[in-house]
Amino acid sequence: MQGNVKLLSELEIGAWRGLLRAHATLVRELDAELESAHGISLSAYEVLLLLHEAPERRLRMSELAESALLSLSGMTRLVDRLVRAGLVERERCLADRRVTYARPTRAGSALFKAARTTHLRGVRERFLAHFSDADLTRLDRYWRRFA
Repeated sequence: MQGNVKLLSELEIGAWRGLLRAHATLVRELDAELESAHGISLSAYEVLLLLHEAPERRLRMSELAESALLSLSGMTRLVDRLVRAGLVERERCLADRRVTYARPTRAGSALFKAARTTHLRGVRERFLAHFSDADLTRLDRYWRRFA
């Protein structure tokens, strides 16, 4: 122990570093696969997914940022890139001019549907295939502790 700080045990270090390594590896591989197959990043795919699942296929920029765990400025930059690529459009709220929605274009929806197959296959092969249904049930229960 250094000062009043209790150091992590070998088991704790292994669990923590394992999570970080697994996350970094999965994100890097899934991102590279989407870039290679569809020309979009994992973050862009997530934005298209969130918009696809949203009521009326649109979300306020602040809701989109919160759902994607990005800052509002980070989401604004990402949506700017998606707008330039013709995948997302901005829509003003008629009731409140301060509010801007993001909505997928037809091209964005088509790209999302094509990329979804690649992404889901990657998630299954790179992550889910390593676990039994009982393991997945436990993992789901563990992750919910943080929600």
